[in-house]
Amino acid sequence: MNQQSLPNATAVLVLGILSLVACFCYGIPGIICGVIALVLYSKDKKLYMANPQLYNNYSNLNTGRILAIIGVVLGVLFLAFMIWYISLIGFEALSDPELMKERMEELQNR
Repeated sequence: MNQQSLPNATAVLVLGILSLVACFCYGIPGIICGVIALVLYSKDKKLYMANPQLYNNYSNLNTGRILAIIGVVLGVLFLAFMIWYISLIGFEALSDPELMKERMEELQNR
C-alpha cells in the first residue's frame, strides 16, 4: 500500500519550533503559534487514528506537538513574569531610564 504524509505534520512541526523561538517575545507569539500547532495536531491525529497504515510521518506530528506544548507553557510563564514585572516597577518606568533606576533602588532598599 502506498503511504502518504499527514497533511499538517510539517506545519505542526514548524509551528512547534516557532512557538519555542517566539515564546520569549513577551509570550504572546509563542502562545499563538503553539495553540495553532495543537489544533492542527488534533485534526491530523484523528486522520492517523482512523487509518494508521496509510500515513508515514506521525513522528513529525508528535514531535511538533511536544514542541508546541513546551512553547505554550514557556510563553505563558514568560507572559506571567512580564505582567508581574510591569506591575512591580510600573509601565511608565519601562520607557524612562531614570525612573527605572529610581524604582530599582527603591526595591533594593526594602
